[in-house]
Amino acid sequence: MVARTRTMASSTLAPILRLAAAALLLLVAGHAHAALGIRVDVIRLPSASSPPFPAAFREAPAFRNGDECPPAGSPDGRVDVAMTLDANYLRGTMAAVFSILQHTSCPESVAFHFLALRRGGDGANNDDPLAAIRATFPYLDPSVYRFDPSRVRGRISRSVRHALDQPLNYARIYLADTLPADVRRVIYLDSDVVVVDDVRKLWSVDLEGHVVAAPEYCHANFTKYFTDAFWSDAELRDTFRGRRPCYFNTGVMVMDVAKWRLGGYTRRVEEWMAVQKQKRIYHLGSLPPFLLVLAGDIKAVDHRWNQHGLGGDNMEGKCRSLHPGPISLLHWSGKGKPWLRLDSRKPCTVDYLWAPYDLYKAAATALEE
Repeated sequence: MVARTRTMASSTLAPILRLAAAALLLLVAGHAHAALGIRVDVIRLPSASSPPFPAAFREAPAFRNGDECPPAGSPDGRVDVAMTLDANYLRGTMAAVFSILQHTSCPESVAFHFLALRRGGDGANNDDPLAAIRATFPYLDPSVYRFDPSRVRGRISRSVRHALDQPLNYARIYLADTLPADVRRVIYLDSDVVVVDDVRKLWSVDLEGHVVAAPEYCHANFTKYFTDAFWSDAELRDTFRGRRPCYFNTGVMVMDVAKWRLGGYTRRVEEWMAVQKQKRIYHLGSLPPFLLVLAGDIKAVDHRWNQHGLGGDNMEGKCRSLHPGPISLLHWSGKGKPWLRLDSRKPCTVDYLWAPYDLYKAAATALEE
């Protein structure tokens, strides 16, 4: 383990340690329930009782680089991480950022890029999430880019969940158009993940000429991601001719930004979104057009980097257990989010793995009580 200096007030450390210990105990106690998909109740205060952010979150510790890391602020060894910044998922974003910094050997070398809706683009005060990030991580200097929702509003088709229809869910398509020219590679992460390994390992993957790297799941039933209208159309079905299409989750991707730009991948994804508006060829938001363009043509990385589906299925959000094997990243994709289930006092067992990274003040208060 590489030594690194961390500064933290004891008042901040104590609730986190207590929360981590409680989470471990509850996981052990609920192990048998996990196999059956049974939820284990725990008393939590509802998030509605919290003050407006940024006051709702505790300040995180300051993580420092180890001796083998490049100097803070140096472009050498920089790891670029992109996420969206949405008030509805802010609690998840806080946990994700905290987990990345806690588990990497060179936390000061991680550069965060947040995509937020253009000010007033959704009628809300979009500065609040950014203020919360800066108050919770005062030592970070994140880059923030305003995403214009009108860019995708006419291209979005209704999906199985309203959350999948939000403009920011499509912002990942436009990363290459948004990030500055000096960002040539980026890790894109959804807001419902926690990273429990050094993110530099994922960053250093050899893309071998591909534009995207991600865990690939060839055992999944690929046909279910598209409608009968797609599979019954010979011309559309031929899209995958010459490829072995496998499912991959777009919530965890390493992207060669330069190659994405040169290959015109934004336009290629948009073209499939236009077909969708005419023929209704899929049901799942921004994922299927990525599959249409890239499935069977990505660099596959170890499954440990996306233990996905922990949010349950997209319709009911039922509890799911962990998949076998090592884990570097936990992903609550699907309908159920851990912070909502914990606050509703109906958590799934896997949600206790997320809880130690929760910087929400009321969570620690509920535990202490």
